[in-house]
Amino acid sequence: MNVKQIWTGNAYRNFNYLIACPETGEALAIDPLDHKKCIGQAESEGWNITQILNTHHHGDHTGGNAKVVAATGAKLLAHAGAREKIQGIDIGLNAGDVVKVGSSVELEVLDTPGHTMSHICLLSHTDTPSLFCGDTLFNAGAGNCHNGGHPAALYQTFVKQLADLDDSTLIYPGHDYLENNLQFTLDREPHNESARELLEQNPNADPSDAIVTTIAQEKEINTFFRLENPEVIDELRARFPEIGSNPDSRTVFLKLRELRNSW
Repeated sequence: MNVKQIWTGNAYRNFNYLIACPETGEALAIDPLDHKKCIGQAESEGWNITQILNTHHHGDHTGGNAKVVAATGAKLLAHAGAREKIQGIDIGLNAGDVVKVGSSVELEVLDTPGHTMSHICLLSHTDTPSLFCGDTLFNAGAGNCHNGGHPAALYQTFVKQLADLDDSTLIYPGHDYLENNLQFTLDREPHNESARELLEQNPNADPSDAIVTTIAQEKEINTFFRLENPEVIDELRARFPEIGSNPDSRTVFLKLRELRNSW
């Protein structure tokens, strides 16, 4: 499986992706907002975009669909529940479906509500798994729930699905928010040395050559995985004393998401 992470350089800091079969050159474009860069990258690699996948319906992920379809004739795939919000879906996807790219690439569909209620992630069936996670999971962060999502659903996605992924799983998010997210982690957990070291190593990181984290690393640097950490809880109680001395993990997650909304 060949993966190209494409930095759009736009105000929203989007990443687009191409996933290609090395045997046939067929490629899947994930959330190809910057259609020119996606099409140009595919052409330079000698790949043929045959499918487009939208992780969810927001315009900064679907805005390039029509131009890519017009240029390539690709089929559009998205969550089966997003048909009323994404125009032109050819194939609606559900949890457990497998998206095949060429003859050698298989990507399992995960139904991951929270950022929106019809959001999917793709998990590669490779020796080292890769997760293409849209706006569900960011490097050191979690998606917001402002436009059609729900934080309680996002919590369930994190603890019931993402936390159970193999520690070696590579993380490919829909945006680059790493620096801000690491700063949020350190605001909640000032003694998190893993987060501090990563921030100090990359003060002016170039998103065109972005760090690719793993689930194991996320569990060290991402506050939304660290729901039972005593320092996280103590710092959170200073803001929300009503949570008491022994809050459950759901309460911690929801308060962290609430705090991140205005941080």
